[in-house]
Amino acid sequence: MTDGVLVLAGTPIGDVGDAPPRLGRELSAADVVAAEDTRRLLRLAAALGVTIEGRLVSYFEGNEAARTAELLRLLIGGARVVLVTDAGMPSVSDPGYRLVAAAVEAGVAVTSVPGPSAVLTALAVSGLPVNRFCFEGFPPRKPGERARAFERLADEPRTMVFFESRHRLAATLGAMAEAFGGDRPAAVCRELTKTHEEVKRGPLGSLTTWADEDGPLGEITLVVAGASRESAPVSAADAARLVADREAAGVARKEAIAAVARELGLPKREVYAAVVAAKESLT
Repeated sequence: MTDGVLVLAGTPIGDVGDAPPRLGRELSAADVVAAEDTRRLLRLAAALGVTIEGRLVSYFEGNEAARTAELLRLLIGGARVVLVTDAGMPSVSDPGYRLVAAAVEAGVAVTSVPGPSAVLTALAVSGLPVNRFCFEGFPPRKPGERARAFERLADEPRTMVFFESRHRLAATLGAMAEAFGGDRPAAVCRELTKTHEEVKRGPLGSLTTWADEDGPLGEITLVVAGASRESAPVSAADAARLVADREAAGVARKEAIAAVARELGLPKREVYAAVVAAKESLT
């Protein structure tokens, strides 16, 4: 074990008053402070009345690979390095994991200054079950990859937490409604702990319409209820019959399956499987 220490320091997700007292002490005492955005960190330090005496360097997605090697050399040499990101805990959907892994492998001590968490805050205020949950980070950006990712999560029984950009919120909620069913309960948590904090709760179908019409701004955290077999007591035969009725009326099968899935609050793949099973039973 070397004498160096890597400190992962949580920063406020909104309200500066949420900063833990130890954050200021660590920033003041650090030999090196690595920040995702150095200007943002300096504003935070000023708000906390803290002077950073050590070396201040940037550590973000664009320079993470090269800067990790440099910071690791400093840690092995005995430096106390404090790592901060723009909000929340480093390495949770932010830079940091690569440096933590390298430090652990090199025998460098790693500790943390616990701080506010968008994941836990959103989960707590969502009104959804919190006894078991999973964090899924940012969904894929490409529509096809995103749809496949949600299909894989359709039967996940735990409450799920996601981050999402406001620009993709409506599309993501729509894809969730198709994969999980439009009746699946969810909460859109916006600007948590900030002046314009808002938590919009409801079924995915109505949240999709709201996001499409209102275009909410700010930092977004999504919380979605896990799968529940008790929530949709509809037989496969009924689902297949409803799709067949729409096809008979001239609706394309793909659109008919999507419409029935939304209507029944079922994952789209379950309705598709019911249609396939019904056709096989006739052959």
